[in-house]
Amino acid sequence: MTLWWIGNAIFLLVVIPAVVLCLHQVLKPAKTIQVYAEDITDHGSQFGPHLEALQDLVRTRELVGRVNADLERYIRALDRMPSGERSV
Repeated sequence: MTLWWIGNAIFLLVVIPAVVLCLHQVLKPAKTIQVYAEDITDHGSQFGPHLEALQDLVRTRELVGRVNADLERYIRALDRMPSGERSV
Protein backbone atom coordinates (compact mmCIF):
# COMPACT_ATOMS: atom_id res chain seq x y z
CA MET A 1 0.00 0.00 0.00
CA THR A 2 2.91 2.31 0.72
CA LEU A 3 4.20 1.86 -2.82
CA TRP A 4 0.73 2.81 -4.09
CA TRP A 5 0.90 6.13 -2.21
CA ILE A 6 4.45 6.78 -3.39
CA GLY A 7 3.34 6.08 -6.97
CA ASN A 8 0.39 8.45 -6.61
CA ALA A 9 2.63 11.17 -5.15
CA ILE A 10 5.13 10.83 -8.00
CA PHE A 11 2.26 10.93 -10.48
CA LEU A 12 0.80 14.08 -8.92
CA LEU A 13 4.11 15.88 -8.34
CA VAL A 14 6.08 14.88 -11.46
CA VAL A 15 3.99 13.43 -14.29
CA ILE A 16 1.00 15.79 -14.24
CA PRO A 17 3.13 19.00 -14.12
CA ALA A 18 5.30 17.63 -16.96
CA VAL A 19 2.21 16.92 -19.08
CA VAL A 20 0.78 20.36 -18.33
CA LEU A 21 4.09 21.99 -19.27
CA CYS A 22 4.28 20.07 -22.55
CA LEU A 23 0.66 20.91 -23.32
CA HIS A 24 1.36 24.58 -22.68
CA GLN A 25 4.37 24.45 -25.03
CA VAL A 26 2.15 23.01 -27.77
CA LEU A 27 -0.88 25.23 -27.27
CA LYS A 28 1.02 28.53 -27.17
CA PRO A 29 2.23 28.32 -30.82
CA ALA A 30 -1.15 26.89 -31.86
CA LYS A 31 -2.91 29.98 -30.52
CA THR A 32 -0.44 32.22 -32.36
CA ILE A 33 -1.09 30.32 -35.58
CA GLN A 34 -4.82 30.73 -35.04
CA VAL A 35 -4.41 34.52 -34.76
CA TYR A 36 -2.43 34.62 -38.02
CA ALA A 37 -4.96 32.37 -39.76
CA GLU A 38 -7.82 34.65 -38.73
CA ASP A 39 -5.86 37.67 -39.96
CA ILE A 40 -5.29 36.00 -43.34
CA THR A 41 -8.97 35.11 -43.54
CA ASP A 42 -10.02 38.68 -42.76
CA HIS A 43 -7.62 40.38 -45.17
CA GLY A 44 -7.46 37.71 -47.86
CA SER A 45 -10.82 38.70 -49.29
CA GLN A 46 -9.52 42.20 -50.00
CA PHE A 47 -7.24 40.97 -52.81
CA GLY A 48 -10.08 40.35 -55.27
CA PRO A 49 -10.58 43.90 -56.54
CA HIS A 50 -6.82 44.41 -56.87
CA LEU A 51 -6.39 41.29 -58.99
CA GLU A 52 -8.66 42.70 -61.69
CA ALA A 53 -5.91 45.14 -62.62
CA LEU A 54 -3.69 42.24 -63.70
CA GLN A 55 -5.50 42.20 -67.04
CA ASP A 56 -4.03 45.61 -67.80
CA LEU A 57 -0.45 44.36 -67.37
CA VAL A 58 -0.37 42.87 -70.87
CA ARG A 59 -1.39 46.20 -72.38
CA THR A 60 1.16 48.01 -70.21
CA ARG A 61 3.92 45.67 -71.38
CA GLU A 62 3.00 46.37 -75.03
CA LEU A 63 3.02 50.12 -74.47
CA VAL A 64 6.37 50.04 -72.68
CA GLY A 65 7.82 48.03 -75.55
CA ARG A 66 6.61 50.64 -78.02
CA VAL A 67 8.03 53.47 -75.93
CA ASN A 68 11.39 51.70 -75.74
CA ALA A 69 11.47 51.21 -79.51
CA ASP A 70 10.56 54.86 -80.14
CA LEU A 71 13.13 56.02 -77.61
CA GLU A 72 15.87 53.97 -79.24
CA ARG A 73 14.91 55.38 -82.63
CA TYR A 74 15.03 58.92 -81.22
CA ILE A 75 18.46 58.36 -79.67
CA ARG A 76 19.82 56.95 -82.93
CA ALA A 77 18.48 60.04 -84.76
CA LEU A 78 20.18 62.31 -82.24
CA ASP A 79 23.46 60.45 -82.71
CA ARG A 80 23.28 61.02 -86.47
CA MET A 81 22.77 64.77 -86.06
CA PRO A 82 25.79 67.08 -85.92
CA SER A 83 26.46 68.28 -82.38
CA GLY A 84 25.60 71.94 -83.19
CA GLU A 85 21.98 71.16 -84.20
CA ARG A 86 20.96 69.39 -81.00
CA SER A 87 18.55 71.39 -78.86
CA VAL A 88 18.15 68.80 -76.12
